[in-house]
Amino acid sequence: MKILVVDDEQDMQTLFLQKFRKEIRDNVIQFVFAFSAEEALGYLNIHVHEAVLILSDINMPGKSGLELLREIKHKFENPPPKVMMVTAYGDEENYNQAMRLGADDFLTKPLDFNLLKEKLKIIQ
Repeated sequence: MKILVVDDEQDMQTLFLQKFRKEIRDNVIQFVFAFSAEEALGYLNIHVHEAVLILSDINMPGKSGLELLREIKHKFENPPPKVMMVTAYGDEENYNQAMRLGADDFLTKPLDFNLLKEKLKIIQ
């Protein structure tokens, strides 16, 4: 399973690689990291069918994660990749907007990696 993680906080890459080191070593999960919505769209334009799941932060400079979600669901339709939104602000407005735009799930920071691993088992 290939997962695209979109987050402007570059230390998230280290955290994901650390928390999933066994799954990465066993070739169960492969991560690709983008540090902006624009970088993620550039990756998806070339590799859209490789990414099984996109985990995107909502609050990023430039294009927000919600804008990214809107573009992904509009541009990549056959079928669109699964998208989980991640935010440090677990407020109802962000949640409702993400769901209205087609998010498949919503997680809050700090990430509960055990919960994320359980959700990933369902997607596989």
